[in-house]
Amino acid sequence: MRSIARRCTQEPRLFPELSTLYLAKFCFKEGNDAQLQFSPSTLTHEIETMSAWCDIYSEINTKQFNHVDQQRQQLRSQAASSVQALFNAKAAQNHLRWCDVIYPTQAFAQDAGMSLWDFEDLVVKACLLDQPDPVKAWQTIYQQQQKITDFLNTCRTIRMQGPGVDLSYRCDDRIWINCAGKRNLPDGEVFTAPIEDSVNGRLSISHPSLYLGNLVSGIQLVIEAGKVTQASAEQGQDFPHAMLELDAGARFIGEVAFGLNPGITQPTGQTIFDEKMAGTMHLALGNAYPECGGTNQSTLHWDLVCDLHHAEVYANDELCYVNEKFII
Repeated sequence: MRSIARRCTQEPRLFPELSTLYLAKFCFKEGNDAQLQFSPSTLTHEIETMSAWCDIYSEINTKQFNHVDQQRQQLRSQAASSVQALFNAKAAQNHLRWCDVIYPTQAFAQDAGMSLWDFEDLVVKACLLDQPDPVKAWQTIYQQQQKITDFLNTCRTIRMQGPGVDLSYRCDDRIWINCAGKRNLPDGEVFTAPIEDSVNGRLSISHPSLYLGNLVSGIQLVIEAGKVTQASAEQGQDFPHAMLELDAGARFIGEVAFGLNPGITQPTGQTIFDEKMAGTMHLALGNAYPECGGTNQSTLHWDLVCDLHHAEVYANDELCYVNEKFII
């Protein structure tokens, strides 16, 4: 098992050699194209031979790379494509267990608009660490979410309607997966990969997104035949456009999911939390997880969170979700 404490960087998790702040800053500032695109053979060897991988997020400055030239960030992201594909394939075959977990820092607390003490309390509750037996508590969550997962795995179509969301997609023959503490902490979601060309509609991304050190808010998306055809943002307008041009798969939707964790009661600015918040859905631009049956490939996997507190969800044209909860 390998544990990587990732301080001060939001590089893709498969580049731990940039986990040192000064090396990362120097590489972005002074590195040539070949150096930015370099992927060490030792990393491929590690993924081929390891059985477990753990990322510990502990940034002390979550926005330190938001002024890095986006083309240079793209080169660095593109360098991850082959090793990321290897990683995903091993995970899909159950040959590699992985987990991402957040460690409370002042930077995370500031992004959430909270004191460090309050943010620590949020982390503890969201991870069920305040329960007498956290493992048993997550097992109970799994059982509760499995009912939703089993239901969604019988569905052909999903349609969402409400303030800021008018979205539909097909998921027949795709696999919904129950997430309850085995891959992320905090956890609490069910997800799948939609049929690639079936996603249609308009979506307002309710919560700000911090991705690769870039803060973007007020995102509006128009999706046609599975592809983002229009994108705008109130803050950070240029960044979504750059991400959508990363490669041929970046404009397609690789993941759709429902957040179910009631212990996360407010946005924090950290996607690993916000996408699990009860009363939300999220979708990811770009790469699909193959274990769901998804086929879209991209160096991008950018999760964006949308509020469903006042929305309705229909499965196979029957109402299945209202007032923040599934009614099944």
